[in-house]
Amino acid sequence: MTCYLGIDIGTSGTKALLMDASAQVLAAATAPHELSSPQPGWSEQDGDNWWQATVQAVRQVIAKAAIDGKTVAAIGLSGQMHGLVITDGAGRPLRPAIIWNDQRSARQAQEIQRRVGGKGKLIALVGTVAMTSFTLTKLLWVRRHEKRTYDRIKHLLLPKDYIRLRLTGEYVGDVSDSSGTLMLDARRRDWSAKVLSIFQVDRDILPPVVESHEITGRLRASVAGELGLAEGTPVVGGAGDQPAGAVGNGVVRDGLTSATMGTSGVVYVHSRRYKTDPAGRVQTFCSAVAGEYCMFGCVLAAGGSLQWYRNVLGAAEVERARQENVDPYELLTAQAASAPAGCEGLFFLPYLTGERTPHADPYARACWIGIHSRTTRHELVRAVMEGATFAMNDAVTILRRCGLKIRQIRLSGGGARSAFWRQLQADVYRATCVTINAEEGPAYGVALLAAVGAGEFRNVAEACRAGIRITRTIRPQPALARRYAQLYAQYRRLYPAMKDEFPRIAELA
Repeated sequence: MTCYLGIDIGTSGTKALLMDASAQVLAAATAPHELSSPQPGWSEQDGDNWWQATVQAVRQVIAKAAIDGKTVAAIGLSGQMHGLVITDGAGRPLRPAIIWNDQRSARQAQEIQRRVGGKGKLIALVGTVAMTSFTLTKLLWVRRHEKRTYDRIKHLLLPKDYIRLRLTGEYVGDVSDSSGTLMLDARRRDWSAKVLSIFQVDRDILPPVVESHEITGRLRASVAGELGLAEGTPVVGGAGDQPAGAVGNGVVRDGLTSATMGTSGVVYVHSRRYKTDPAGRVQTFCSAVAGEYCMFGCVLAAGGSLQWYRNVLGAAEVERARQENVDPYELLTAQAASAPAGCEGLFFLPYLTGERTPHADPYARACWIGIHSRTTRHELVRAVMEGATFAMNDAVTILRRCGLKIRQIRLSGGGARSAFWRQLQADVYRATCVTINAEEGPAYGVALLAAVGAGEFRNVAEACRAGIRITRTIRPQPALARRYAQLYAQYRRLYPAMKDEFPRIAELA
């Protein structure tokens, strides 16, 4: 039986997934990662830890699927985007990787925008504004604060591409993941000579970039046995986790949209044509489909807001759930469903870790606004869920105003598992929402890309048609959709009213 392997280097762990030649998932396994925060706002991980997790997850998934690892015909790679991995000439990391949610490079983000000549010029060059999450800001931070380390850099890689190096010995990136570095001209699908010149980045440290389905190298004999796979197994370019997740959701044709309500939240639209948001509130990257593009917005604490509520304020529900052998989120969403839409004027701004779309504000903070004497825990939790959904709707609204037609939204992540939250999203987005049979996200997406690269399918769209189908359709309720349009209009007035106070609050903290 021919199989295809997808490997996703996530923030909390590495997932390995096996699918057969008909794009049906056979098994998946995850091995955890360690996260280090040497100072407040810093976030680092060890590349060797990623590799150990990769080996563990791959061996586990082969055992779970009960297959011979030598039947794996190709491997696809996905990973957390924007992380900075810098190595010496032998491919050894010079320091721990600075990952996507690290906030230390705010000054470098400002410097990038200033030196390029403003937000508009940067968007014209790379499709997005500068934010602390992007790779170039981290590289400039290392140049400023760790000059000796910077001077030893021979190669710059993204997280999944470091794993590619360990698998194949090749230094290669793909256009979708590289779009998130602030150094790729997404329109031309190659490194931006202008950006590299302005910031004096040596192009030789950057890997060549390919399309996501292209074969980039083959599995080395020295690691094939360790993984339980065959020497020479091809490894395709793969994709960053968001474009890979879009493939895993079947969002690979013009106008298809996904809303992933995980710890963070992402609204993603596929587009054949290259378009940008002139205000830079959403990003334009290369998609994992050759020659095509995507636009998306990211909410840093979408489902993470409900997770925070559960961890900090939901002890009673967690204990009750343990006694009743149910998921605590079932109890919390039941409470939310019993509260009225709009929570009697209570709003929640979900900016627990700052915000990316649409505000690009690392100082933004979460808050409830409108608590009064009638407010109960039920209103508190519903306001959290409504606030996270309003934040996602910021991205939906911007994408529509960029001229993209959003007719159907594919829901995934934790927000797709709750009937209440699915309906809430349909009502707030004012769009028909659907769920699909595929729930494995980026790892499944890059397994599909591997199958395309190996010739199992003619193209990415054909691969998605083979394995993905709609399982549920949720239509907006007209009366509630109108009500939420009013509530969302009020929600949008709250951040501007608080914006200038957030930096002052941060100084006090």
